[in-house]
Formats: sequence, structure tokens, C-alpha cells
Amino acid sequence: MKIGIIGAGQIGGTLTRRFTQLGHDVSVANSRGPASLAGLVKETGAKAVTAAEAARAGEVVVVTIPQAKIPDLPKDLFQGVAPEVVVIDTGNYYPRERDGRIQGIEDGLTESKWVEQQLGRPVIKAFNNIYAKHLLERGRPAGTPGRIALPVAGDDARAKKVVLKLIDELGFDGVDAGTLEESWRQQPGTPVYTRNFDAAGVQRALGEAKKERTPQWRATEQSPGSFAKPA
Repeated sequence: MKIGIIGAGQIGGTLTRRFTQLGHDVSVANSRGPASLAGLVKETGAKAVTAAEAARAGEVVVVTIPQAKIPDLPKDLFQGVAPEVVVIDTGNYYPRERDGRIQGIEDGLTESKWVEQQLGRPVIKAFNNIYAKHLLERGRPAGTPGRIALPVAGDDARAKKVVLKLIDELGFDGVDAGTLEESWRQQPGTPVYTRNFDAAGVQRALGEAKKERTPQWRATEQSPGSFAKPA
């Protein structure tokens, strides 16, 4: 499969490594330009491209950049991209640590609904609740007892099926977490976030989630600070 990845940080770099290991044709972009990706390219065999090229790379595009940077992407990023191309959003809103106040999310939009509005393109939410190191190292064959499961939320059943298949290839069970409006169930602060549950555990955690964002995950007048000293 041809996969474009926009963002080469912890999750983007990990997905580049894992997808290339699986034989996928990966094009990866970041904010600093293709030349800055020479090391990752040498390690993985992925192609370093611009964000616009990554968006047109093939059948799946993964957007995995800080939430606050989403509006900085080109406004025409997906202009002319075929509607069947699946767009995955891996992002999380960290108002006190990194992103500052994003008013639409503070007003009640789910994180990925806000991303969808910014991109002007339907998205599937996935890969946001697992540590990058675990995504890299803890995949297991299908049927392995205790295999880690990942929630996947979205409105397009075909696109969701594509993402669930990729998750299985990576060595994890995929759990359908409902519509994009329901993706708050896997946002930071919910029971499934950063927890390595199996499929039954993920389903249970999604059911236990509460929609109201707790104070820890809302912006303050001083936001953002840093991960070491949230504001």
C-alpha cells in the first residue's frame, strides 16, 4: 500500500519504521523539509517529501503533528486528492503542556472533529492512545493472548476497515470505537488513554469514559507551558 505520513515525530517516525518494515511504500514529510529527514530515510527506505506530496502519496495519509500546528498546514492540502484516500488523525490536544487554547475544542468539539474542520476532509481517529515505544515494540501476531488493542473512530465504514486492517498488520487488535463524534472516548484523560488493554478491555474502557473534559485537559490563562511544567 502507498502511505503518506505528515509528521515525523514520535508517532510519525514509528509508523514510518513499522510500515516500511511491513513492505508498504511510505512517503514522509515534516515541517523542516525533506533534507531534514535524511536519517529516517536512510534507516527505513521511506521517501522524504513535502506535506503536499505526502497528501498525494497514495491510498492512506496519516496526519500526525501537534494539534496547534494543524491550522499551519496548507489550506489546499487535500485539494484534488481522491475522496477514497483515507486520512488518519493521530493527534491529541495538550493545552497546558504544548498547544495552548484551541477555542473550538474548549467549546466542546471533539479533537478529531476540530481537525476534520481544519483539513476540510473526513478523518479516522487512531493511534492516539498508545505510547510510540509500545507501538514500535509491542505488536504481536493475531490470536496472541493479551494482544494490545487500539480504538478506531470515524464515520466512513470503508475507511475504518482500511485502518483496522493496518492495525492488525502492525500487530494489534483494532476496536471499532464508533463515530468521530464519539472519539472523545479515546481522548487524553479517558480510561483507554495510554493503557495497553486487550480488545475486551478497550471496549470496557470506552464504555466507562465520561464526555466532560477534566480540568487537567483544559487550557488555563497561562497555557501552554511545557510537558515538564504544564501551565
